[in-house]
Amino acid sequence: MEISDILTSLPVKEPKKLSIISFSGDFDKLVATFTLATGAAAIGYEVHIFFTFWGLDAIKKKQGRAFVGTGFLPKLFGFFMGGLRSAPVSRLNFLGLSPKIFRYLMRKKNVATLEELVEAAKVLEVNMYACEMAMHILGLQKSDFIHEVKDVLGVATFLEISEGGRTLFI
Repeated sequence: MEISDILTSLPVKEPKKLSIISFSGDFDKLVATFTLATGAAAIGYEVHIFFTFWGLDAIKKKQGRAFVGTGFLPKLFGFFMGGLRSAPVSRLNFLGLSPKIFRYLMRKKNVATLEELVEAAKVLEVNMYACEMAMHILGLQKSDFIHEVKDVLGVATFLEISEGGRTLFI
């Protein structure tokens, strides 16, 4: 047996891969999404985040309450969503006070805030994608998102990218 035969018969180790479907625009769920993504990327995982429906709010270029989208209803949704700074907590939001309390506690405990986690994801080159179908429904264009959004994808393409790794739905 020759060396080349031995080398070709060895199992090829697939890269570690994590794919996350970010469906929620809730503060605590976005913190979980970006904590998992940045943690995995920091230890060498190939990381992909597929933002759909309310999750798209996390990657919008225009933050704060703004009429983003085409058409009356999409613009209304865009206004009510409001971006990272306006993301509510999924439970016990207390009229928007809870995210402020969480940010305070995160800084006090020296834990990365949501905004810092998003910046870390950019630096660690986490692959971020926007859901084509959700964009059409919400009247959004690729230009409405931060430039780190790698592409606009359909579900089938995201599933191909995710193949061979772990996939989480948050």
